[in-house]
Amino acid sequence: MSTHELSPDLPLVERQVFRDAMSRLGAAVNIITTDGPAGRAGFTASAVCSVTDTPPTLLVCLNRSASVWPVFRDNGYLCVNTLAAGHEDLSTLFGGKTPMADRFLAARWHTLSSGSPLLNGALVSFDCKVSQVVSVGTHDILFCEVMALVRNDEPHGLAWFDRGYQHLLRQEAR
Repeated sequence: MSTHELSPDLPLVERQVFRDAMSRLGAAVNIITTDGPAGRAGFTASAVCSVTDTPPTLLVCLNRSASVWPVFRDNGYLCVNTLAAGHEDLSTLFGGKTPMADRFLAARWHTLSSGSPLLNGALVSFDCKVSQVVSVGTHDILFCEVMALVRNDEPHGLAWFDRGYQHLLRQEAR
């Protein structure tokens, strides 16, 4: 086990040490999408989590240097599409430098009230309004009030762990 002691003369944790440690924190893989006056955009994210169920709210972290950042900022609505096993190529596509139109051509989409693209076959899609934005370091934390959701009973989820994709299998009730 590796440890790093605190020193009053150094930052608490070095950037790469933190990034390496975070690779050991497994997370669901999501494609975050938006569509509206500022345009259509999407990106892959694992930095998504539940905040509260009253009102139903998620948080999504987005780097302000990302090319999609101004589109999400200006549209004010988004959809969190949690990926199923088998969506690895789509995740990689939305996580890279592929032109935006080509990303969306690689899958089938529909919309609910926000107009943001919902991925057909996602484990769950949360249609959201961005209710608050908080800036921390290089990222904005988007607090997203869930207006509607679509749930799929696909039993195989997709997670990101140790810098690679992992399949998750839901246990059947006994």
